[in-house]
Amino acid sequence: MSARLEPTLRGWGRVLVEGNSMLPTLRSGDRCLVRWGAPPRLGDVVVARRPDRPDRPDLLVIKRLTAREADGAWLEGDNRDGSHDSWVFGAVAEVDLLGVVRMRYRPRPSRIARAVGHC
Repeated sequence: MSARLEPTLRGWGRVLVEGNSMLPTLRSGDRCLVRWGAPPRLGDVVVARRPDRPDRPDLLVIKRLTAREADGAWLEGDNRDGSHDSWVFGAVAEVDLLGVVRMRYRPRPSRIARAVGHC
């Protein structure tokens, strides 16, 4: 699942979800409110740079933070059968975790909860 940035204001921003790797939590076309620079906790849905594309820092992913390891953060899609995530590209450097998704505001407002016990 990828994300496209929209204008930001004072540490908050919006992203447009593209893809279905976060089903059923997020769907392609959803718009989410992101807190840039917020420290993510295990179970949070985060926006991160793709570690397999260092040549394209504008390519972002939306995934769930499921573990922290010595070599970085482990990110997984909620749709395990349809996700390009850390099982494919490996751990993500902490510096590449850009923000935490706080809520979906379109099509219907909904808080994005941490997945307790998901990890």
